[in-house]
Amino acid sequence: MNTREMIESLKRRVLAARGEIPADIVLKGGDVVNLFSGEAKKGDVALYEGVIVGAGPGYRGKEEVDVAGKWIAPGLIDGHLHIESSMLIPSAIAQVLLLRGTTAIVADPHEIANVMGLSGIRFMLEDSEKIPFDLFFMAPSCVPATHLETNGARLGVKELKELRKEPRILGLAEMMNFPGVLAGDEEVLEKIIAFRDRAVDGHGPSLRGHDLQAYIAAGIRSDHETTELSEAAEKLESGMMIMIREGSSAKNLETLLPLVNDKNAHRFCFVSDDLNAEDIKKRGHLDFMIKRAIEMGMDPIIAIRMCTLNPAEYFGLRGKGAIAPGYDADLVILDDLEDFSVSSVYKGGRKIVEEGALILYPHRGESGFHRKDNLLNIRSITPKNFRIPCSNGKARIIEIVPGEIVTRVRYETPRSRGGFVVSDKESDILKLCVVERHRGSGRIGLGLVKGFGLNQGAMASSIAHDSHNIIAVGVSDEEIFRAVEELRLMGGGLAVICGEETLAKVPLPIGGLMSAEPVDRLLKQLKALNQSAVRLGCHIDNPFMALSFLALPVIPELKLTDRGLVDINRFEIVPLFCNA
Repeated sequence: MNTREMIESLKRRVLAARGEIPADIVLKGGDVVNLFSGEAKKGDVALYEGVIVGAGPGYRGKEEVDVAGKWIAPGLIDGHLHIESSMLIPSAIAQVLLLRGTTAIVADPHEIANVMGLSGIRFMLEDSEKIPFDLFFMAPSCVPATHLETNGARLGVKELKELRKEPRILGLAEMMNFPGVLAGDEEVLEKIIAFRDRAVDGHGPSLRGHDLQAYIAAGIRSDHETTELSEAAEKLESGMMIMIREGSSAKNLETLLPLVNDKNAHRFCFVSDDLNAEDIKKRGHLDFMIKRAIEMGMDPIIAIRMCTLNPAEYFGLRGKGAIAPGYDADLVILDDLEDFSVSSVYKGGRKIVEEGALILYPHRGESGFHRKDNLLNIRSITPKNFRIPCSNGKARIIEIVPGEIVTRVRYETPRSRGGFVVSDKESDILKLCVVERHRGSGRIGLGLVKGFGLNQGAMASSIAHDSHNIIAVGVSDEEIFRAVEELRLMGGGLAVICGEETLAKVPLPIGGLMSAEPVDRLLKQLKALNQSAVRLGCHIDNPFMALSFLALPVIPELKLTDRGLVDINRFEIVPLFCNA
């Protein structure tokens, strides 16, 4: 649109706002959620050429919609989401989120970037073009995430500066390498400097005191890894935007919500971080968080603000996140405010959801990524590759913390047979393996994990944050081998093995992370997968997401990568056995 066209468009908008020409659509008689006054007031909302031109009485429109008895709220915005964790491509997750009242997300594509680099990010950008949904991205700051694992790509300062040129790249994504920031690593600091005029997201689990002050002083402005109330208070006082997370594995809403009050509510927002497709479909997205916050006693207007105006202002999304003249006509019509039950959704002034169904969404063709681009590069292996020689002393064991992605370290003497460590079903201590899949190095990290509850079989996944090597847990070396081999044959995915039988599998041909299937078909596959995990004795909610985080060496206390066990506090590889 050239300058003359922009002037003419603005003239028409002014005329519609003054009531001199009819608006395209007028939503009449609803209770309008006003985030600036902090109240809901009955009135009309006039929409013209995709923009709100007026909120108040007396507007007429080419189309007038009676919404009396309903509430009109802004479209929801998720300020931190990893699309890949849903196992859906961007255009597919948008369809699911729109039904829940979400009209925009800010995604960190570092999962696919760690596998495919810039080509993976370009796929995400291209797949999310020309859809009735705002999909913004942050430039991944840590690819690779650490030196303690092997990934498939590298994004340096040069590549990040290229990403800056993309209009939908809003800033620098979560700086997971907080040790690098604190140590003054020049490459890390150069990345922050490259985005100093934009949002720079943080990732500082358990950071306190002078280390926290130094991390923030480097230019980092948000954190979504806060798990304790006192930790959140310290970060809030230091100027951080606190992103309260409620994902599939990490759930922090109930712990952190008591810190929010009328005076500081503008410094918080709700995010999902990692949320799988099953949970989105079953429990919801940000609508679930709003409802839960209201149940805990939060004012509904504040709850809505925390996933509308707050993230919009933090990321500099002008014209989004509120109902007022000049703001984008992204709206959610609610049957009930406190239950946040979505009746319809407007995106850019056009109704796109009505009575729980999409009514206007473009058909998307096949993904541009082909299977040949995504074959797993695994060196030939046998069950013997998963043997762990027994040694003197106790072993470091990763203990799962239910509902969290943090783990604890335990020290126990493992069971052994014939000079090799074996899984101990009675004590729920199982073998855990990470197989390098990007460079064909043959590296396999071997460890032990407590908390899965398997009494037979094995589970394997090509989703293993953040480098996404193959991670597998199982009772026997033979079953672990078969699970890994099943993934190799699929070109990436998830599998449950029992003996010589494959109980269930989910192909993920796009980077070993995402499915090319429609959401309903994917959900059927995942249901069968999780039911098979239960058959093995697994008692964890979202077992494959829990498994994927056991390879994440930036979350305390103990994790496993293809290079071995990682002590997060020391940020170094440590042996399985402690001889001291």
